[in-house]
Amino acid sequence: MTDNTFLTSQFEQHRAHLRAVAYRMLGSLSEADDALQEAWLRVSGAGTAGVENLGGWLTTVVSRVCLNMLRSRDRRREEPLDVRLPDPVVSTAESQDPEREAVLADSVGLALLVVLETLSPAERLAFVLHDMFGVPFDEIAPIVGRTEAAARQLASRARRRVQRAAPKRDGDPGRERAVVDAFLAAARDGDLATLIGVLDPEVVVRTDGGTARPSTVLRGVAAVAKGAMAFTRLTEFTRPVLVNGGPGAVAFADGEPVSLAAFTVAGGRIIALDILADPERLARLNLPL
Repeated sequence: MTDNTFLTSQFEQHRAHLRAVAYRMLGSLSEADDALQEAWLRVSGAGTAGVENLGGWLTTVVSRVCLNMLRSRDRRREEPLDVRLPDPVVSTAESQDPEREAVLADSVGLALLVVLETLSPAERLAFVLHDMFGVPFDEIAPIVGRTEAAARQLASRARRRVQRAAPKRDGDPGRERAVVDAFLAAARDGDLATLIGVLDPEVVVRTDGGTARPSTVLRGVAAVAKGAMAFTRLTEFTRPVLVNGGPGAVAFADGEPVSLAAFTVAGGRIIALDILADPERLARLNLPL
């Protein structure tokens, strides 16, 4: 077996792990695939001479590529976005995709990815590699160009922000779906009392409308309940789906998807609702009809 054949075999063996790392770094499956392609071009030209831990080396290469992509993304943004939802991973209970399930191992919900979007590129890399994949700080430090102590501080700052802002799910799929179904039925029927009963007092709704529609953030039961009933009147029907492994729903109007919602349920109530309403991004998701 030639060295290049061996490297190709090893890269494919580690692909699911590398894609999972890149997705958490970038919040986009398409960009994660681009990162893996760029990483492959780098490693295939470098060879494996002197590499003792091939899996760790591949993770480092992919991480460097993702860090460059995050920094480039920040430079391209003239103004910070109020709401920018990561690309969701959508499936149905009947059509589980093993490759996508591998990407979502450890339950990386959309609400967590939303919080990761608020971190600096270096903070995000340090948090993802250490807290999600157990990479030691002495290996993270050279990737971000900091000392080991500084890399530890990056992860610590990111962790505090995640703990403050990222809601924790109940984790019981049946119970979560029942709460979401009750919410959708109440919104459709204009049942304000039931709506209030399934919403957490501190509920937050983030809507990413892209460039075509305004992006909004609603907080509190009253505003969210009112918005839910108003939106439901504009749609024909909804279909339940899984969004990053959690309960979600696609809303349709005139036969076209107008929104994809991801719900975070804790304590039997909805505490976060992330809605993608950008027509261009919805069209690329190939949503189940």
